[in-house]
Amino acid sequence: MKVLEKNYFWMLLPLLHLIANAAEHEGVAKHAIKLHRGKGAAITQRKQWVLDSCRKLSGLLRQKTVVLNKLKSAIRAVERDAGLSDEEKLFQVHTFEIFQKELNESENSVFQAIYGLQRALQGDYKDVVNMKESSRQRLEALREAAIKEETEYVELLAAEKHQVEALKNMQHQNKSLSMLDEILEDVRKAADRLEEEIEEHAFDDNKSVKGVNFEAVLRVEEEEANSKQNLTKREVEDDLGLSMLIDSQNNQYILTKPRDSTIPRADHHFIKDIVTIGMLSLPCGWLCTTIGLPTMFGYIICGVLLGPSGLNSIKSIVQVETLGEFGVFFTLFLVGLEFSPEKLRKVWKISLQGPCYMTLLMIAFGLLWGHLLQIRPTQSVFISTCLSLSSTPLVSRFLVGSARGEKEAGDLDYSAVLLGMLVMQDVQLGLFIAVMPTLIQAGASTYSSIVMEILRILVLIGQILFSLAAVFLLCLVIKTYLIGPYYRKLHMESKGNKEILILGISAFIFLMLTVTELLDVSMELGCFLAGALISSQGHMVTEEIVSYIEPIRDFLAIIFFASIGLHVFPTFVVYELTILMVLTLAVVIMKFVLAALVLSLLLPKTSQYIKWIVAAGLAQVSEFSFVLGSRARRAGIISREVYLLILSVTTLSLLLAPVLWRAAITKCVPRPDRRASL
Repeated sequence: MKVLEKNYFWMLLPLLHLIANAAEHEGVAKHAIKLHRGKGAAITQRKQWVLDSCRKLSGLLRQKTVVLNKLKSAIRAVERDAGLSDEEKLFQVHTFEIFQKELNESENSVFQAIYGLQRALQGDYKDVVNMKESSRQRLEALREAAIKEETEYVELLAAEKHQVEALKNMQHQNKSLSMLDEILEDVRKAADRLEEEIEEHAFDDNKSVKGVNFEAVLRVEEEEANSKQNLTKREVEDDLGLSMLIDSQNNQYILTKPRDSTIPRADHHFIKDIVTIGMLSLPCGWLCTTIGLPTMFGYIICGVLLGPSGLNSIKSIVQVETLGEFGVFFTLFLVGLEFSPEKLRKVWKISLQGPCYMTLLMIAFGLLWGHLLQIRPTQSVFISTCLSLSSTPLVSRFLVGSARGEKEAGDLDYSAVLLGMLVMQDVQLGLFIAVMPTLIQAGASTYSSIVMEILRILVLIGQILFSLAAVFLLCLVIKTYLIGPYYRKLHMESKGNKEILILGISAFIFLMLTVTELLDVSMELGCFLAGALISSQGHMVTEEIVSYIEPIRDFLAIIFFASIGLHVFPTFVVYELTILMVLTLAVVIMKFVLAALVLSLLLPKTSQYIKWIVAAGLAQVSEFSFVLGSRARRAGIISREVYLLILSVTTLSLLLAPVLWRAAITKCVPRPDRRASL
């Protein structure tokens, strides 16, 4: 310990010197500013100031070298001291090494500051780009310094832990342990080994990975932790509550995986968000039912009230949207249960050709209007493709539970045609997401490279078609050999235990979802095909599964439609109501006319009357335009203003969809089916 005290004196010596010169530094800085302005300052004074500063810097560097040599000698003395335990030696050596690193980093900071001053003096103060680059380099240096300081702090915590371990070992050596103390000591050692085994050094492993950037973030503790006045700062940091991180771009982050996996944690923000949505959805849905609107608009209103444009009480927006996606999965699964393979065989040509023709026509009209309005072709193609998609979950809500039968031999069921086209649009969505990077590159390419990008798009289309063929071949194998025995086994094991049947069906949905995702086809198609495959087992099986899955679907659908409301901004709609209504009506009318035109060419003469119903179901914009729009905005394809216009037009078209649907049903469906569909 005497050696340690002596060396602590040498460590504190330069710090005392710096404190003594603190008052002098302020005077030096003021004098430097005065000399920099150069108003009447003598040249000799400037030279003298430079010489004095250089002498001081040289003296500090010599003193730093002396201290480093003393530290090395102290480390050797500690290592040779036989009176110290291994833990005590490790602690002292670790402390000396940390101080060595601190001195070296301080020296590097001085020369980095000199280099930054030299670069700034060589630059042009009128060149904003040069100033921006200098600012970026200083910011990177500060980030690296913060990371090094954080690493040093962690090392100090580790050194403190070693010191505590050393004290415990000394205490255990000086007294006899009881049987209980020995058991607890063995448990403590086993717990330490467990922490070392399960601990992932994610920070150290990833900080040097290519593409990883250092950024400054704010850490906001939970109110519960801050309100505990009897806790120390260290105890607050180790509290079970979750902190929120906020970066310079105002993105907020919640802990996803803690360092210590042995302690259970819960995202209280997410729990509160789901509880709030569940409570507020009831009065909102009840109100819409009272005035004759679909309940889903009540859920959207709930999202508007709780989202950024309302009370802004939803903290875990991404998590809520993620959970809402499962509502889409189970909705499409139930749709697939009513969409038997027999119906699929009858309408597969219309389902395949109709959406493709509609998308091509929308792109053609978009390029025409883009040329007249002088909009970039890439932007026109993106907006047109976005608006050509229709909402599968919305139409599924219109169709689920309705009694639809074929009236005459040869007639097609409008629900089969409509759902087939919507599923094909979901496939197109996956294709469009796949080609979006190519579209971004094409926007900034020359004519010769555009040809190559078109070839790449054609190759991607070929890959998608191959994936679709593989998916349908897999479905044929499952339907022929696997689905029957699988369901019978599930039904046998689930007698008196419904959860086995629910879990088995959910696992099959997730399996098909994963397969289509791995084959670069939309996950929604996998859910739909899972329902269609199970529906091949008969009407009784379908009814039993619907009775079990429907409550799960209803709850998750509430979360999904509430998540849509989180992206609705009423104030923006009110400010630009006129232009938004004109654009929305133009989009709805154009989609309705194009769908009716395409269907009039594809449908047989005996089923021409259903084209108005199918066109009405397609005359709105899919909620997935939110996803596409956000990606395009980040990629620079569209501007912020265009993104908000797409969001608003999508929302208004979804609000108009029930009106158009009811009008089409009232006009074109015979009275018995009309009551069921409404």
